[in-house]
Amino acid sequence: MRVATGLALLAAVLLAACTPKAPDSWSGYAEGEYVYVAPALAGTLTRLSAQRGQAVAAGELLFALDVQNEQAGREEAAAQLESALALAANTTKGRRSDEIAVIQAQLAQAQTASQLAERELARQQGLVAQGFISSARLDEANSAAAQARARVGELGAALRVAKLPGRTDEQAAAAAQAQAAQQVVAQSAWREAQKSRSAPVNAHVVETYFREGEWVNAGQPVVSLLPEGAVKARFFVPQAEIGAIALGQPVQLQCDGCGAPIPARISFIATQAEYTPPVIYSNAQRAKLVFMVEARPSAADAARLRPGQPLDVRRAGGAAS
Repeated sequence: MRVATGLALLAAVLLAACTPKAPDSWSGYAEGEYVYVAPALAGTLTRLSAQRGQAVAAGELLFALDVQNEQAGREEAAAQLESALALAANTTKGRRSDEIAVIQAQLAQAQTASQLAERELARQQGLVAQGFISSARLDEANSAAAQARARVGELGAALRVAKLPGRTDEQAAAAAQAQAAQQVVAQSAWREAQKSRSAPVNAHVVETYFREGEWVNAGQPVVSLLPEGAVKARFFVPQAEIGAIALGQPVQLQCDGCGAPIPARISFIATQAEYTPPVIYSNAQRAKLVFMVEARPSAADAARLRPGQPLDVRRAGGAAS
C-alpha cells in the first residue's frame, strides 16, 4: 500500500514537471509609426536638405523640386488678374475725360448752330408776314431749326451716357472675371508650394529615397520620418488569454538594455486571430492562435525604444497569465 502511494505521488510530481508552465510575458516588438513625405506634383529634385539620422524641427525644409514651370504659370496668372481687375474697375467709370471734352465741344457747336437757326426762323417768319418771301422758305427755316434742336438733344444725351459707369450686368460680369483670375493665381501659388516639403512635426529622418537631380513622381515619398514619441509596442496574446485584457489596460514593456520597465497602455486589440508569427515563436509560448495587440507608452518613454526591438510585455503589477 505504501509502495503504491509512493508511486502515485512520484507520478504526480513527474506529470507536474512535464506540464509546460504558462508564460510570464507576451512576446512582441517595437513598431515605429513612420511619416512618408512626398510631393503632390512630379518634378526634378533640386534640393535635398534632409539627411539620414538627422533630427528636424517642425517647419524645417526637407526637399524641393524644380519650380520653373510653376513660377511661369503664377506670373502669367498674375498678369491676367491685373488685366481683369483693370477691366472691372473700368466698368465703374464713365468715358475718358478727353472723350467727354470732344462731346462737350460738339454740343457747344450744336447749341450755337441751333441759336442761329432759331434767329433765322424768326427772320423768315417776319419776311413771310410782310409778303417778301414765299411760305416755302419759311418751311425750310422751320426744318433747319428743328434739326438743330434735335442735334443739341442728341449730343446732350451722348454726354450724359459718357459720364455714366457700365451697366449693372457688365459690372457683374467683369467682377466675376476678376474673381476667376484670382482663383487661378491661388491655384498657381498652390502648385508652386507643392514642389517643396517641410517637416510636419519634430522628427528624425529615417531614410531618403532620391538624390538631387533625379526625377520624382507625384505622390512618391522622398523622405521618411519617425516623429518624436511615435513608437508603440506590438505583441501577440494567445487566444485563451485574450479575454483577460482590455483597451486602456496598463502593461509594462521590457527589452534588453532598456533598464527599468516602460509603462504603457493597451490601445488596440485585433478583432481577428492569426497564427503566431515565426519571428516571435518560442518554446515557452506554444499557443499557435494569437491576437495582435498594441500598447502605447508616453512620448518620453517611447524615446527609449527602437523600431524592431524585441519586447517582453507583462501586465502592470503581475504576470501575463
